[in-house]
Amino acid sequence: MKAFKFHHRSYSNLTMTRSEIARQLIAVCRTLYEKGFVSANDGNVSARLPNGNILTTPTSLNKGRVTENDLVEVTITGSPVGSGSIPSSELGMHLFIYQHRADVNAVVHAHPTYATAFATARIPLDQPLYPEVIFDLGTIPLADFATPSTREVADSIAPFVQSSTAILLTNHGVVAFGKNLDDAYFKMEKVEHAAHITFVARMLGGEKNLTAEQVGKLNAAFSKLRP
Repeated sequence: MKAFKFHHRSYSNLTMTRSEIARQLIAVCRTLYEKGFVSANDGNVSARLPNGNILTTPTSLNKGRVTENDLVEVTITGSPVGSGSIPSSELGMHLFIYQHRADVNAVVHAHPTYATAFATARIPLDQPLYPEVIFDLGTIPLADFATPSTREVADSIAPFVQSSTAILLTNHGVVAFGKNLDDAYFKMEKVEHAAHITFVARMLGGEKNLTAEQVGKLNAAFSKLRP
C-alpha cells in the first residue's frame, strides 16, 4: 500500500539543439556503463528532440561505446527518420512514456545491481524511508513481469506512468524518466542508492518507515521548494 503520493513538478520545454542533446545522451550512456548500471549491450537511453521526434540508442551496442553516429532518430510513433542503425529493442516502452507524459523529455532504462535485485525479489521500494526520495521520486513501484522488448512492457508500466518517474521492472531492471537527460539519469542513480541503503538497513535489522505525521511535515516543507 502506498504511504504517500508523488507530486508532479512543472517541467520546462526543451531548449537544447539536437547536437547538444546527442552529446548529453552519449555522456549518460557512458556514465551508466562506468558506474556498472549496465553491462555488455544492456540498457537504453532516449531523449525528445525539439522537433518532437525521439533520439535513441541503437540495439545491441555497449553503452560505453555509443557515438553520435550510432544514435537513431524516430518519430513519436516509432517510424525511423532516415537510414542507419536499428533502434533499441525497448523503444516501445520509451515511446509509451513519451506519448503519455508530455512533461517527459528523456527516458533511461538500466539494470543497476541493488535496484534490479529488489525487482528480481519482487519487492517494491514504495515505503516512506528517505526524504530525498520522497521529494524527487515519491514511491518507486514494481511493475508486473513483462517479456522484454514486447508490448507487455508498456502494458506493465501503464498503471504507474502518470504517478511515478521511476519504476522497477520485475525480474528486469529499472526505467526512469524526467524533464531532461540529467534529470532522468539522476533519478536512476537515486533509485539505485535507495535500494542499496534499504538492503544494508535490512542487514542491520530492518528499515523503519517514516510516520504519516513525518511524511506530512516533509510534504509541507517540500511544497515550498517545488516550482
